[in-house]
Amino acid sequence: MESERTHPAVRRTKRVAWLLDEAIRIPGTDRRVGLDPVLGLLPFIGDFVTALFSLYIVLEAVVAGVKKRTVVRMLVNIGLDVALGSVPVVGDIFDATWKANVKNRKLLEESLAA
Repeated sequence: MESERTHPAVRRTKRVAWLLDEAIRIPGTDRRVGLDPVLGLLPFIGDFVTALFSLYIVLEAVVAGVKKRTVVRMLVNIGLDVALGSVPVVGDIFDATWKANVKNRKLLEESLAA
């Protein structure tokens, strides 16, 4: 349960990060994936669409006033996700394990808590 003192940007981005990176439990395992690797199976358009959703978290961070260094780290996470995730087959596996959106939501939360 989230505290009423949790920054609104963190509350808004938590759901997006969960949807993109952790919404689907892989049966018989503790592993979770989201829409990012699923949409990434669509050549070119899937990675582009998920990158746009990922940028929403960065936009929330900028509006919330996080440090430039944090924003750059978030953009690097997304860049790696898109660049490596667009490689056929290997990129799909990478997409399922590299949780850029969860990482970025945590960076946002840590930055605002500091």
